[in-house]
Amino acid sequence: MIDLYAAGTSNGVRARIALEECGLSYKLHPIDLAKGEQKSPQYLALNPMGQIPCMVDSEGPGGKAGHDLAIHRDPDVRGGEVRQVPAEGPGEAPGDAAGADERLYRRHPNFGALTAVSRAKEPHAPTVQSFKDRQKALFQVWDDYFATRKYAAGDELTVADLSLYAGYWRTKGAFAECVEGFKHLERWAAEIGARPGVQRALKF
Repeated sequence: MIDLYAAGTSNGVRARIALEECGLSYKLHPIDLAKGEQKSPQYLALNPMGQIPCMVDSEGPGGKAGHDLAIHRDPDVRGGEVRQVPAEGPGEAPGDAAGADERLYRRHPNFGALTAVSRAKEPHAPTVQSFKDRQKALFQVWDDYFATRKYAAGDELTVADLSLYAGYWRTKGAFAECVEGFKHLERWAAEIGARPGVQRALKF
């Protein structure tokens, strides 16, 4: 059995989507970040950095723990119709394997900064707007990309789509104006968001 320790952040949702989409049995342990549960002695014993998510596979050799990207890269978290990288081989169109990896690791670091400056005791409006503009520029790049490609790494669904969707979902929920008006991005997001595994993963 897999134990997933997570919260409803983009990182937590990203990990849960991967497990849901691959049909793996797991138990969710919600971590209340506002209460500081990620800094409790019990949790620090699992993840000394006090970060979420953390996955523990008790059936793995010696028990196996991993953080966000490790969960996506774990050989067991690949299955169903979701590939780690696009297919390549006889009779198949060349896949953008390098592109899949690149997009899997593109992690929206600006979102964390935008959240921090927005929640400051006395937010500085020009700084907040600057980070919002950066976030919107990021999704403009993705909108342009999806104008010519169906998924994040070409014409085949990969874990890169699951990773990107978590960041999109979190941004839309907190700063909707940063993702508005991008019709190609919205087309892609509607398809990914309609997947049953993704819908289950969003319910914390």
